[in-house]
Amino acid sequence: MKVKRIVTNIAATNPSEADRFYEAIFGLKIVMDHGWIRTYSSGEEMTTQVSVASEGGSGTPVPDLSIEVDSLDTALERVKNEEIKIEYGPASEPWGVRRFYVRDPFGKLINVLQHE
Repeated sequence: MKVKRIVTNIAATNPSEADRFYEAIFGLKIVMDHGWIRTYSSGEEMTTQVSVASEGGSGTPVPDLSIEVDSLDTALERVKNEEIKIEYGPASEPWGVRRFYVRDPFGKLINVLQHE
């Protein structure tokens, strides 16, 4: 048996509230919308991963999601334009990533990162 995909599900009273964050900040497109569930995708292929952690690194809390981008500066600019509070960073970490933390509209802690 092969694991083909792992999907993160975030509980939300109004799933459309995700548009501002996941579309505007990350450019993700809605690929499925049943009203009660909306799925966003970049269309990129990725490897299947699950991380289990006792901390988020550098003494930070464990994030709910990590989103790797190809331009952290662009993501940071979009976050600032949307007036979303940055909870950590941006920081260059000793393990070779530059990152920052924000919260999505549902309170989930998001680790936005780019490999240096």
